[in-house]
Amino acid sequence: MNGVMNVNKPAGWTSHDVVAKVRGLLQEKQIGHLGTLDPLATGVLPLAVGTATRLIEFSSFSKEYAATCLLGKTTDSCDVSGKILSESDVSGLAEGRIRAAVLHLKDLREQIPPMVSAVKSGGKKLYELARKGLVVERKPRPVQIEEVEVIRVEIPRVFFRVVCSAGTYVRVLCESLGEELGTGGCMESLERTRVGPFQIDQSQTLERVTLAAEGGGLSSLLLPSSLLAGHLPKLELDEKNIAELCQGKKINFPIPAPGFYRVMNQEGRLCLIGEALELTELKPKKVFGMEGIL
Repeated sequence: MNGVMNVNKPAGWTSHDVVAKVRGLLQEKQIGHLGTLDPLATGVLPLAVGTATRLIEFSSFSKEYAATCLLGKTTDSCDVSGKILSESDVSGLAEGRIRAAVLHLKDLREQIPPMVSAVKSGGKKLYELARKGLVVERKPRPVQIEEVEVIRVEIPRVFFRVVCSAGTYVRVLCESLGEELGTGGCMESLERTRVGPFQIDQSQTLERVTLAAEGGGLSSLLLPSSLLAGHLPKLELDEKNIAELCQGKKINFPIPAPGFYRVMNQEGRLCLIGEALELTELKPKKVFGMEGIL
């Protein structure tokens, strides 16, 4: 099987747990996910299946979350599951000040990954080191907060929506919010509502996936693999140029700008991902063949 399955991850499951479950149901070894969700979090976890796994590297989509920040408490994991480091009284906080602080999150340009993240240091994932009680130095990483909106304030809780770049840690946003207000803060809940084109209202529960497997209808839950590259600009080339690219050759072709492109055949199928380093030359980056994939 090939395609993308938009799974709604339940609380208490790791992203790896979900991959393992679906791998068993589909009897497919090649499955990867588009961005880790912590066990505490729920929501959209797109899974690339079969050939679609070859497109994961091009799918650095923006993501949307609905989050709850608990003010007045800090933990070693930046969420309520961690060890409490400090507590403070927040009853005197004005709602207007809280709302303004949330909106200021849009000004953030970098974050330091938390020790409970899957970022690697010295070949080891940070959360693996954290389980051993280790804390290592982490370099700030660039992030982009595209949108942030306060849903409601019920002190000590702040409910907000955020659209951000891949690699942004919402738990760290909660920590930053607490720091700005001087009270401390940590993430209490998190739901990922969108990853690129994959929306939560179109996601499949694990129960639904299991029932489909039992009824032989799993293929109906798979979306086209090409969605993972749908954000890349499109080039429709003739058969001769596509053939040369599929053979690993470079071609001379006028390119609007450097970067990656979807190269499509006349039937609208994705034949390869091409890369333009110059405005007159295109080379193959990821080849799927003349017939292409959906």
